[in-house]
Order: sequence, then C-alpha cells, then structure tokens
Amino acid sequence: MASDDDKVGYKKPPQKNQFKPGKSGNPKGRPKGLKNLATDLQEELEQKIVVTEGNKPQEITKQRAMIKTLFAKAMKGDIRASNVVINLILGLEQTKSNQSSPEKISEDDQAILDAFLKNALSSKTTNGENNDE
Repeated sequence: MASDDDKVGYKKPPQKNQFKPGKSGNPKGRPKGLKNLATDLQEELEQKIVVTEGNKPQEITKQRAMIKTLFAKAMKGDIRASNVVINLILGLEQTKSNQSSPEKISEDDQAILDAFLKNALSSKTTNGENNDE
C-alpha cells in the first residue's frame, strides 16, 4: 500500500510533477497589462507629423491634421465631410451648454440650503467667531 504522502488526487499532483524548491511556475512573472483602445487612440492622435501648408512645412498632431483634412473636404463641397463637421460643431455646442449652465435645484432644496446657511451663520455669531462687531 502507498503511504499518505504518495496519494495523488485533487490538488495533490504526483511528486515528480511538483515544482522543485526554489523554482517558480512563472519565472518571468506577470506580463505587463495591455493598453486599452482609448489609450492607444489618444497616443496615436497626439503623435506629430509634418505637413506642408502654403509651401511651409509644419509639425502638427495627427488629430489636428485630420481636422484640417475634414474641413478642407467640407469646403470643397463634400457632403459627408460637411455633415461630420456640422455634427462636431453641434456636439461641441451641446457640451458647452451642458457645462456652462448648472443644474437648477428645486425650491425645496433651495429652502433647505438657505436654512442651513442661516443656521451656520447664526452659530458663528453666537460663538464669537464674527469679527465684524
């Protein structure tokens, strides 16, 4: 009969297949993570290229070059390019309007905030923290 040390089964591999002391099952370690699509896209758009504009070479980002190309096509009458430009402009305007106008709060919320401020200011004056007097 085999002793308890020689038993083979679930989570008990044969002795000859076990890692030897000092040896790792993953000697190189965990590989570095892959970049996601957004990171790759951002890096690609930020790369600089040289373009000639008006017989003068300029170094601009790929993103800027794409925008210039899109606008040039739109100006030449390309309907698809014009639609893309218009959609970009409308999207930017929508984003600006969403960022510039803060959300309106309800009258109940405003009353709560007013009561809090009144309470906070009155507690400062009663504690002697008001230096106006």
